[in-house]
Amino acid sequence: MTYVVLAVLAAATVAGLAYRARYGRLRASGVDLPPGLLPPAGDGRGAGGSVVLLHFSSATCAPCRQVRAVCADVAGDLDGVRHVEVDADEHLDAVRRLDIWRLPTLLVVDRRGRVARRTVGVPDRAALRRTVTEVLAS
Repeated sequence: MTYVVLAVLAAATVAGLAYRARYGRLRASGVDLPPGLLPPAGDGRGAGGSVVLLHFSSATCAPCRQVRAVCADVAGDLDGVRHVEVDADEHLDAVRRLDIWRLPTLLVVDRRGRVARRTVGVPDRAALRRTVTEVLAS
């Protein structure tokens, strides 16, 4: 019985460490956005020639407020970047197509409308700023 308890504790520890290592980390992606998901920018195009911080949230998501603040800060500091928040409940087809399983999910969309990076959870402000700067330069 003792071995079973130790095995369960070890498995839970490994799972918790794996979850913690991925939470809030920006990872590479390469998926195209579904058409019509982004509201048009000033020129009428979906991505509008800018890098978009596409934030999937819901009304009951507490960490979504933190992501909103981080995205607003980064978009306000960098030219050519805009923040778009999307209610996941209202865009279930896009959520399924983009393989979004948890909220908040943040997608960094390049100027061509492709998802360059994605993260689940609250991203580090400095890491997000570096990532957006890299995507702007490419």
